[in-house]
Amino acid sequence: MRLANLLTVCAVLTVGCAMGPNYKRPDADLPQGEQTSNYNVFTQQNWWTMFDDDVLNQMEDTALKYNWDLQAAIARVDQARAEVTIAGANQLPVVSAVGTTGRQGNAQGSGESTSRAGLNVSFELDLWGKYRRLKESARAQLLATEAARDTVKLTLTADVAKQYFTMLMLDNQLEIAQQTVTARQENVRIYQSRYEAGYATEVDLRRVQANLQSIKAQEDNLRLQLAKTETALAVLLGKSPRAIVEEKMTRGKHLNELTLAPEVPANLPSDLLERRPDVMTAEEQLIAANANIGVARASYFPDISLTAAAGYASNALTNLFTGGSGVWSLGADLVSPIFNGGKITAENKKAEAQYREILANYQKTLQLAFKEALDAINSNQMYRQIYDSYLAQTNDMRRSYELTKKQEDAGLIGVTDLLSVEETLLSSEMNLSTARKNELDAVVDLAKALGGGWTTQDIQEAKKK
Repeated sequence: MRLANLLTVCAVLTVGCAMGPNYKRPDADLPQGEQTSNYNVFTQQNWWTMFDDDVLNQMEDTALKYNWDLQAAIARVDQARAEVTIAGANQLPVVSAVGTTGRQGNAQGSGESTSRAGLNVSFELDLWGKYRRLKESARAQLLATEAARDTVKLTLTADVAKQYFTMLMLDNQLEIAQQTVTARQENVRIYQSRYEAGYATEVDLRRVQANLQSIKAQEDNLRLQLAKTETALAVLLGKSPRAIVEEKMTRGKHLNELTLAPEVPANLPSDLLERRPDVMTAEEQLIAANANIGVARASYFPDISLTAAAGYASNALTNLFTGGSGVWSLGADLVSPIFNGGKITAENKKAEAQYREILANYQKTLQLAFKEALDAINSNQMYRQIYDSYLAQTNDMRRSYELTKKQEDAGLIGVTDLLSVEETLLSSEMNLSTARKNELDAVVDLAKALGGGWTTQDIQEAKKK
């Protein structure tokens, strides 16, 4: 009963002041935005499903399960969660069971048996709020780590989508190169026959042969780029070394068959800061640094520890729990700093400087958040126009090639004119494929910049945990 009373006293004495400033979100000069449903497709949990490709959807699911960078981020969350428990334990009494038995005596004899059993309680009063600030800091670090995990998740899913689009683009460009090689081989055959028949010069023959070798080299370079893209994608998916070497990467839709997201407005959403996990990470780190200032300031004040014990003692083990053998004790220790060579002052200055550093990082994160969002919106609009321009150019060049080929077959123009048109057509077809990939990448970048899969509701749920 006495021990229960002592625990109650300890709990009552935990109430005290908390040193250091309470956190207040820093002021920032932010643009005025609007809340609009046009962004919903970019911020849904599985935003990549907007492209309507089952293979891409499966790849994203695989990456979220097996990617090693994400697994490491999840492990860091578990560590931070454990740190919160550790910090909270500092505010609770420590109860331990003790028991001893033995003999004591002097030079004249062996003495007598002694036995003791009981419970010890030790508790440090948190009068200055040091441990509450430590828990506040640990809690903020946990939320920061959870947000950092979601940043890794968002970056991972964006990288998977962009690598997948790169693979499809290279497939398309390789197909164009192979078709071009076939056409150039036919040119070489025709000019070889003309040269042997005396209707073409060796200069013309060498030109079409050199043109064929140039396209073959371009084809080989595309194969190399494709192989590297496939292995990079395999790493993102968390595949084993054996799978990276032996398994083939599957494809879904053709590059031009992928669904393109709808147009988006040019203004930024008003809740951008609540959408992005990297912004939350920066702010929670700032909250933790602010709490650490309170921890450092509490070091100026004395630590007061209470100790209590209750149990039984007797001169014989058999009489240990009999009536009259009960014992108890209560004490208090006070340790106050007097001289420490300026260590406490230096620690306070360090905590305040760390807060200023993290504040600067927070402000920088805000800058980058709005920059990336604005760049992504502009890119999403401009790459659509660029694609349309390359599409018109390619259609014109295909028609130009048809007419030029007829003129060359009729002997109205030389091979040089034909090769020039062929080169321009090949370049425009390659540029069109790249423009399509850039158009898709811009959609991914917009989803990433707007915090795809991370919403205000997610943040509120995280803070309630």
